[in-house]
Formats: sequence, structure tokens, C-alpha cells
Amino acid sequence: MPRFLPVMFGILMATYLPTACLSPSVALSSYFLEGVVPQWNPKHICKGLLPMMVTQLCGLLSIMFFPDVALWLPRQMYGE
Repeated sequence: MPRFLPVMFGILMATYLPTACLSPSVALSSYFLEGVVPQWNPKHICKGLLPMMVTQLCGLLSIMFFPDVALWLPRQMYGE
């Protein structure tokens, strides 16, 4: 049974939260852009944010499936 690693939980949350801010349900970035440039359509703003979301989701999935990528530095620091 895998054990719970608080460091891994923190890394996953730090990777997931920026993705959540770009997703259309929250989309704080799109609200800010819509306030700065009101002539832009929110649909176009979300299409522009899509490549960044895909990149962050790929990073999140790679950390989930290959946790050694994210845990290498903490293991080096703490000598596990």
C-alpha cells in the first residue's frame, strides 16, 4: 500500500492551482483580461488560454505518473 507523502501532495497542489485559475469554471485570468481589454470576447480569451492549460495538465500528469521527477530534489535535500 502506498504511503502518503506530504511533499508530493504539496507539489501536486502547487501544480494544480495555476491550472484551476486558467480553467473556464474559475478563470480568474480571463476575467482580468476581459476587464483590461473589454472588446475581446471571453470565448477568444479561453481559446488563448488553452495552450497553457494543456501544458500545465501535461506537467501534472507527468508528475502523477512519474513521481520521481518531482521528488528527486526533496530526496537529495533530506537524504532519503
